[in-house]
Amino acid sequence: MNFKEKFQLYRNKAKTLWKTGKVQRSSRITYDVAWNIILFGLVVGFVLLIFAGGVGAGYFASLVKDEPLRSKETMTQDIYNYSETSKLYFADNVYFGDIRSDLYREETSLDNISPTLLQAVIATEDQYFSDHHGVVPKAILRAVVQEVTNSSTQTGGSTLTQQLIKNQILTNEVSFERKAKEILLAMRLEQFLEKDDILEAYLNIIPYGRNSSGRNIAGVQTAAQGIFGINADEVNLAQAAYLAGLPQSPSAYTPFVNTGGLKDEAGIQAGLNRMQTVLNRMHDMEYITKEELDEALAYDIVADFKGDVPSPNEKYPYLTAEIEKEARKIIKDILLKEDGYTKEDIKADSDLNTEYDQLAERAMRMNGYKIHSTIDKEIYDAFQEVAQNYEHYGRDRTFTEINNETGESVEVTEKVQPGGMLIENNTGRIISFVGGRGYSEDNQINYAFSERQPGSTIKPLIDYAPAMEMGLTQPATAIADVKQTFYFPGNAPYNDVGNYGGGFHGIVSARTALANSYNIPAVATYLKVYNHNPTEYLEKMGISLTDSEKSYPSLALGGMDYGITVEQNTNAFATFGNNGKFADAYMIEKIVTNDGDIIYEHETDPVDVFTPQTNYLTVDMMRDVVTNGTARYLNSRLKHGTVDWAGKTGTSSDYHDSWFIATNPNVTMGTRIGYKTNSSINDRSYPLSYSQRNLNLWAQLINVASDIRPELVAPTERFERPDGIVEKSYCAISGMLPSELCSQAGLVKTDIFNAKFVPTEVDDSLIKSGNGLMFNPEWLERTGYNKFSDLTQLYPNENWKKIRLPGDKTEEDVSPTKDEDAEKPIETNNNENKVNETSENENEETAE
Repeated sequence: MNFKEKFQLYRNKAKTLWKTGKVQRSSRITYDVAWNIILFGLVVGFVLLIFAGGVGAGYFASLVKDEPLRSKETMTQDIYNYSETSKLYFADNVYFGDIRSDLYREETSLDNISPTLLQAVIATEDQYFSDHHGVVPKAILRAVVQEVTNSSTQTGGSTLTQQLIKNQILTNEVSFERKAKEILLAMRLEQFLEKDDILEAYLNIIPYGRNSSGRNIAGVQTAAQGIFGINADEVNLAQAAYLAGLPQSPSAYTPFVNTGGLKDEAGIQAGLNRMQTVLNRMHDMEYITKEELDEALAYDIVADFKGDVPSPNEKYPYLTAEIEKEARKIIKDILLKEDGYTKEDIKADSDLNTEYDQLAERAMRMNGYKIHSTIDKEIYDAFQEVAQNYEHYGRDRTFTEINNETGESVEVTEKVQPGGMLIENNTGRIISFVGGRGYSEDNQINYAFSERQPGSTIKPLIDYAPAMEMGLTQPATAIADVKQTFYFPGNAPYNDVGNYGGGFHGIVSARTALANSYNIPAVATYLKVYNHNPTEYLEKMGISLTDSEKSYPSLALGGMDYGITVEQNTNAFATFGNNGKFADAYMIEKIVTNDGDIIYEHETDPVDVFTPQTNYLTVDMMRDVVTNGTARYLNSRLKHGTVDWAGKTGTSSDYHDSWFIATNPNVTMGTRIGYKTNSSINDRSYPLSYSQRNLNLWAQLINVASDIRPELVAPTERFERPDGIVEKSYCAISGMLPSELCSQAGLVKTDIFNAKFVPTEVDDSLIKSGNGLMFNPEWLERTGYNKFSDLTQLYPNENWKKIRLPGDKTEEDVSPTKDEDAEKPIETNNNENKVNETSENENEETAE
């Protein structure tokens, strides 16, 4: 039987069976049973699903039960509460870098981000961003399954909204509780904010690894600048893809090492692979074409990576540190005032003081302030170049000291360090400064702001100007520069005063004494004002003194416990350049929030210190310091020789420091040189004296500043003589009105006076003696000169030989022993300059 015949046989049997009805009855029973089973299963499954959902909902509720119901205002505040790096500016809004911080971030807006970059971020991090309501359920389910099954592939389930919540409100803790809260808050945030707001916030907070200098960065604008050196709205397709890929693993994908500079080729590859992944996702989502994909994949992005750029702290270490210090003080005062505290409160509570120090520090580094300084960039850069290249600081000092940690002897080499300061007189604006040479982690001293003994620069400030203000001295006042003992109330006899190089100069005018920096006349002048609180003048000029220092006789010569800074000293001298008004020096012009609100702006509040008459007399005396006194070497070094400079040199005890400070009608400039640790800078074998080395540095600094800002630094106008200044003749012996006998002696001179204090009595220091002249014994007794054991000390020069001393028989018996040319301009050979550069405190007592 063939196949066809068999098929026909079976077909006939099936028909016969169907006709009997048995098949139909049997199938109906089977169908009913199957359907009932399926229906039962569906009901049970549905019940179980509801039960599971209830359990899940209950579990979810238990996870978020402690999470408060946050308002829109609270959530918005938390979302936008991200730190932003404060920025530093020179004068005139010239940006020079960010403040030192653990994390660098610059806020931006979507308008300033490339649309290509936005597409890259969405394609990479959240392809359903435009459609979801904060979460993507299937993504969450997938992530849960992967977590439960411990799958080797962990795709994650977070949307951009969830990532924003995690970074700004929650933590990075890995737990179901944190994830549940994240989901809840993400859905809630989507009700409050627009999609653009969420995307913008995300792009401002997300970490991006490191910049080319190795510093941690966050925010897409900071990343674009720190990695490619361009803004976020300037990136091309390849750069956009590279940036979009970084947040998944910033430290792994960043192209830079933490010390700055590029990783090796293998280290860079991970980021390049991630960029390719981002580009492919952009193509899959049809953001870019196949041609654009291929072009971006072939692009040499490594060539775009930014080179290592020094931070402002590396390029401007002295300036950055000083601006931060000053800004911190200002912000601290603002925070204290906002919270109702006073400076007296924090002085009485050290814990409170520490707390606000920390709050100010945090605010300065995280609040995105724009801190505008007064520093002129061009002048500052020129100052640093001069300071680094100056050739005449003097020799390095090498010595051995004991290491405190190891107890071993180590050899130390110190350079002579400069400190310099340029201040605008009428505002107190610090235009520029020099903090030293060779800033390092081991040497962070800013020598413009560190305290040193001021030496004879103190003399105009505490001796002569206060005495003239009180009417006790005038430029023509005669003072005996002779060996003598001074008696200051409440102090032991002060008999240890001598002039630099030894010797004395007889009766000289206050003008001559200041020009040549004689010590004894300065102390004699200070003794006149000692009981009239002369230190109040220093304090008005920003120099605070201890009670002990106020009583020191040696303060007349700069003897202090710790000294003053170049900034303080220069600022005090600026008073003379501002017609007797002190404008406190400042370096922070204003502080602006990232929203443009000005929270601080400096206001100059001048303090009256000296009358215009006293001020002008002091300036005129200090002109002589420059023209024919201890700073006369300066004249040959100035490029702008017609500027009206008035100044004062200074040398601290044992030649530790050399100073020069001078003022003109616009600005005041001060410099000081010395070693880090106190040691003599007086090197007689060096071609220039220590004072000439400092004066030469001062001149080079002022020359470059004058070239850059001639109208400010090198004004053509001179100090204006005020009303109340008169020119009168006087007798050089006594400072009184000239007598006929003084005229016969050839000792009548002319000087300027405060009209209120012009001498009214005629000189009586001389009497007739035979055919000649002799000192009047009564005058000698009245002045106390008769107590000197050797009256020949009173003779300052050759002209005085014609005056006999009481008891002398003939004029020829008089044999003066003093330097015949002491009041004449000193010739500028090195040896004489070293001997007479200042009469400053070789024997000066330094109070301790």
